[in-house]
Amino acid sequence: MRNILILLTALFVLNSCQGQQQGHRVKKPDFTKLPEKNTASLDTATFAAGCFWCTEAQFKELEGVVHVVSGYTGGWVANPSYAQVCTGSTGHAEATNIIFDPNVISYDKLLEAFFVAHDPTELNRQGNDVGTQYRSAIFVHNKEQLDKTQYYLSTLEKEHVFNKPIVTEVVPATVFYPAEDYHQDYYRLNGKEPYCQLVIKPKLEKFKRIFSKVLKEGQ
Repeated sequence: MRNILILLTALFVLNSCQGQQQGHRVKKPDFTKLPEKNTASLDTATFAAGCFWCTEAQFKELEGVVHVVSGYTGGWVANPSYAQVCTGSTGHAEATNIIFDPNVISYDKLLEAFFVAHDPTELNRQGNDVGTQYRSAIFVHNKEQLDKTQYYLSTLEKEHVFNKPIVTEVVPATVFYPAEDYHQDYYRLNGKEPYCQLVIKPKLEKFKRIFSKVLKEGQ
């Protein structure tokens, strides 16, 4: 766990379409069925950090990240639509599946990027986006990810990196539903739109400055 204090200078607040805040069914997570660790050549990290347009744009810049998919997870409705998720009634969070090469970038570094990419002290919101679908959450795929996440969270708390309590949920990964096609690679395809210029671009540029040493070549 390196450069944890970098977070002191890098709190991102994501803003996008507004959602209604609804109840989120919270129960004690059961981690007993998680596999010990990933054994494949590629691994997956699943993060919820507010609007997935911004999160996707940020993580795509990191060397070792092979693919990023925006989608919905953590709810109880099968195959939800964006309109359904925006009501806050499906239990899903807007999230990103980050496929990465652990030989190039570690899960630890992705955790660092996650806590820089949004404000983990905001409960069921990020900036003007209000609702449980914008909650901060880490969906762990194995016990190794769980151990690293818990250690990272405890370190953040011991270092008093944030002035308010961290409210990030840590739960087992469940079914991930890719979002509609128009949500994928949103910033690259719609970069000239006002929202992208006014909201995503400044946050992305700041993210790239902070992680300049681990960006993909030419970024």
